[in-house]
Amino acid sequence: MDKKKTFFQHLKAWIDGDEIFIDADHYIHTRQGFQKPELLKRFTVRAIKENKRVYQVLSVLISLVFISVTMAAVKDLPTFGDANNPSNNEVSQRYLEMGIEETGATNFVAGMILDYRAFDTFGEACVLFLAVMCSLMLLKKDEKNFSLAEEREFAEDVEIDRNEKKKILKMGAKYLTPMIMLYGIYVILNGHLTPGGGFSGGAIVGAGLIFYAAAYGHERMQTFFTIKTFSAISVTCLLTYFGCKSYSFFTGANHVGYEIPKGIPGNILSAGLILPLNICVGLVVACTMYGFYALFTKGDI
Repeated sequence: MDKKKTFFQHLKAWIDGDEIFIDADHYIHTRQGFQKPELLKRFTVRAIKENKRVYQVLSVLISLVFISVTMAAVKDLPTFGDANNPSNNEVSQRYLEMGIEETGATNFVAGMILDYRAFDTFGEACVLFLAVMCSLMLLKKDEKNFSLAEEREFAEDVEIDRNEKKKILKMGAKYLTPMIMLYGIYVILNGHLTPGGGFSGGAIVGAGLIFYAAAYGHERMQTFFTIKTFSAISVTCLLTYFGCKSYSFFTGANHVGYEIPKGIPGNILSAGLILPLNICVGLVVACTMYGFYALFTKGDI
């Protein structure tokens, strides 16, 4: 047994069926005592998967457990439309009556998600980033998950992209992509004034990036947007978001932040920190959309 491995590496190898723990006499040491290797091998994940009947029974049992927990949670939910429903409280009234005064945003939705509930939105942005990171680990081309046949197929696709004319698509992308990007930026920057914001504007910008990549190919996109660009933008925006809202821990529980100037409601430079937060969310959403497209089509960003 390799002594340089950590305990968790040995544990993972045992679960996968690649390794067994044995002593000098070739017996496995367990909490129940010493057993022969054949006995413990039956309980590895690989052995269970190979036994279809046991695997099917365990799958059904686990599914029933999750279904039971979900049904129990739904059973205890309040009745929809009930006047005593906890959702019918003073919170929504506070948003409508005090929203402009406390947040400076004339768009009450932006004031709610980026000021009153800014930490919830930060969690959602982190989920988007983590989703792309997980997809990147699973789908990115490397020697561990990319065979020679797939490599040849990928090279053929690249050659086709280089030689394919796509005149109509390229002409459309040439004139429409700047307008799509400009409109997305407008929606992001005016999210605290009119319907829109980081999520919707970021989706528009992401659609513009996908449109350009579909027209000009993945290699052309990599001249200005790579994995390093994606990581830098996403991490910078998330850290900026966190920095903008972390002050609430030091200014009181009601983190709308009276110390931050709100400006004049209705002006572009108003609503305190909502404008920079919208920009951060918009960039994260745009990178996420293009990241998913690039990974699922080309296996790389």
